[in-house]
Amino acid sequence: MSPTLSILRTHVFPHRLSQPTLVFTLKSLCYCSSSSSSTPPLNMVKRVCSLACDSYYQQQQPHMRGFSPPRLHLSSIDPHSITHDQSLTIVASLAADAGSMVALGFFNWAIGCSKFRHFMRFYIVCATSLMANGNMERAHEVMQCMVRNFGEIGKVKEAVEIVIEMQNQGLVPSTQTLNWVVKVTSEMGLVEYAEYLFEEMCVRGVQPDSNSYRLLVIAYCKMGNVLEANRWLSAMLERGFVVDNASFTLIISRFCEKGFVTRAFWYFRKVSDMGLKPNLINFTSMIEGLCKRGSIKQAFEMLEEMVGKGWKPNVYTHTALIDGLCKKGWTEKAFRLFLKLVRSENHKPNVLTYTAMISGYCREEKLNRAEMLLTRMREQGLVPNTNTYTTLIDGHCKVGNFGRAYDLMNLMSAEGFSPNVFTYNAIVDGLCKKGRVQEAYKLLTNGFHNGLEADKVTYTILISEHCKQADTRQALVLFNKMVKSGIQPDIHSYTTLIAAFCREKQMKESEMFFHEALRSGLIPTKKTYTSMICGYCREGNLSLALKFFHRMSNHGCVPDGITYGALISGLCKQSKLDEAHTLYDAMVEKGLTPCEVTRITLAYEYCKLDDSCSAMAVLERLEKKLWIRTANTLVRKLCSERKVGMAALFFHKLIDMDHPVDRVTLAAFMTACYESNKYALVSDLSSKIHKENRLAVKVTK
Repeated sequence: MSPTLSILRTHVFPHRLSQPTLVFTLKSLCYCSSSSSSTPPLNMVKRVCSLACDSYYQQQQPHMRGFSPPRLHLSSIDPHSITHDQSLTIVASLAADAGSMVALGFFNWAIGCSKFRHFMRFYIVCATSLMANGNMERAHEVMQCMVRNFGEIGKVKEAVEIVIEMQNQGLVPSTQTLNWVVKVTSEMGLVEYAEYLFEEMCVRGVQPDSNSYRLLVIAYCKMGNVLEANRWLSAMLERGFVVDNASFTLIISRFCEKGFVTRAFWYFRKVSDMGLKPNLINFTSMIEGLCKRGSIKQAFEMLEEMVGKGWKPNVYTHTALIDGLCKKGWTEKAFRLFLKLVRSENHKPNVLTYTAMISGYCREEKLNRAEMLLTRMREQGLVPNTNTYTTLIDGHCKVGNFGRAYDLMNLMSAEGFSPNVFTYNAIVDGLCKKGRVQEAYKLLTNGFHNGLEADKVTYTILISEHCKQADTRQALVLFNKMVKSGIQPDIHSYTTLIAAFCREKQMKESEMFFHEALRSGLIPTKKTYTSMICGYCREGNLSLALKFFHRMSNHGCVPDGITYGALISGLCKQSKLDEAHTLYDAMVEKGLTPCEVTRITLAYEYCKLDDSCSAMAVLERLEKKLWIRTANTLVRKLCSERKVGMAALFFHKLIDMDHPVDRVTLAAFMTACYESNKYALVSDLSSKIHKENRLAVKVTK
């Protein structure tokens, strides 16, 4: 019998395992390779055991023995001179004869060597030896160590399976072990597997604690999967567990980033009611989320609440508010708050604050003020960063000042800040919008030579530009290049292509991209659906247009005036005026204002049928200003078609509604009447105008 088998039989499985189980365990987990030339020399085992004991007792004071396993000093032993089988024998022998701490000391020394660090049997034998000593806590630590170390080489699942199987040997997984494996697997990005382990261990009797739930919530938050984070956070709170402040800050920021600000606010109230006292960072995170959503009033209300609870806003709190005000278009209010920081003794504006303020002025095309802030920033000893320069460059590009944009780009490079993809995107977007596409490509080529890598936004800018030029072939080339580069197109990229093909009446290609976006897990937007509806209407396929119209609600999309207008126009082209009028009324009832094209199109179709009552009904629900504007346009259109009789009806109504009459409309009407020999209509209209003029004079007097 080999020393390994003897020691394991004597010390590791003294009473717990039956003979068949012992044999199976040894074969499957602790099997000593048959290629081994001979039985491991006992002198090496004895020597290492002796040195391990000496090292342990030299390091440990008598009153400290047995509390913590040190890393043994075995400098005279080369780890590579110990075979794998000998390591098993040594750790089992030390556990049996010298105690768990000495065995753990050798264990810690051995796994410091790559030879034993990923030797699974070593962990199993060590843990089982500790179990034989009744030291379950240390056995769990060994298993946790195995999970971490095997995660380094991508074999975490194999290690976790062993941890679970050790229950058959009497090592019941603990809550700490559950949390450890969830932590390691989720940090590796295996969150779904971590969730499976959570459920598996619960089935095996492990009671999860607040940390168990928190780990999964944090993992999903870091992945950006807010829906799953929400599910686990809800389950956590239902069981009475409360997150800590640091985790809560991450949860709030991630929820707000993904547009779930209302839900974040609800959790803020819920967790506060459960006993967590929000700190300054929690409040600031929530204020920032509200500002990003545009809920400025609510953000300031939370600021008051924060101050009421004894927390003084810091520079980050003020920066969030300044950024929110600027994005809302309230730049002067933001600047007043900015000045308050400048005059403050405790909290001075930082780079982020200046950048937010510069962004606000750039958004309003007040570039002189933005440049003034850049100068002021330097005077305060603050160094503009890449984001500051990019913000200013973007502002200059939007107004077509590319000379200054290039100067700023060179300046930031001279100061050690390399222009990033956002910087290039700002200039490329500006150039494309000004029709300087070749210059944009040249700039990108230079960037690629300097190590720049195009991102989703870069490709989308170029795809959009080619689509505007009806160059769908080149747009497709760029789209395919983006996919081959490993960049997943977003719904905006797909919508850009869909809209381009719809304009070209290439609905098969549009349908292909629409369904491809769905297969990729993307959610169509209102613009995506509207593009498809417009395309089908242009093609005359009203059944599919209506089908997509009714499908919009499936993805939370609400049709707007353009969507309704496209359908109404399509129905009018097929003389389905009743259906068109029904949609028109539904649109108005929803509070949407029909655009002028929609109003004219529907009214004119009724006029063509000499149905003046229905035509008037189309306009009657409009406010006076829109009614007048629409009636003037309609009269001119009817006159151009020589429908002067119908035009006269609207013109008389116009005189009643508006005075004085539009001269262009009057000239068009009179010309159409003379050309149609309808002199009586001109005479009637002139009489009415003179009568209205006399009444107007009397009222004035």
